[in-house]
Amino acid sequence: MNFSGILIGAAVFVTIGLFHPFVIKMEYHFGKQSWWVFLVIGLVCSTASLLVADKTVSILLGVVAFSGFWGIHEMLSQEMRVLRGWFPENPKRQAYYQERRRQLKEKTRSK
Repeated sequence: MNFSGILIGAAVFVTIGLFHPFVIKMEYHFGKQSWWVFLVIGLVCSTASLLVADKTVSILLGVVAFSGFWGIHEMLSQEMRVLRGWFPENPKRQAYYQERRRQLKEKTRSK
């Protein structure tokens, strides 16, 4: 029996399940400027995926790498979700959110 397909499927499920709250927490505490953490994760895991000889481990590293790259997109989207009120904003960063809302209003008025 070959369990690598089941292992990879479970790893994708777990990776997505871990990255989703990680994105939310990173945006809450550090803002969208912490997107570079996901870039580093993606680059490191991509490089490791190319260098590892075992196919299953290489695939798993690739899954984590591209979940990291997707995390960059999600980080930017998460800020918009917070601005819309779908997620709580960090009270310590309230001035930042007010300024971003003001910028977005000006942007939509100028169109």
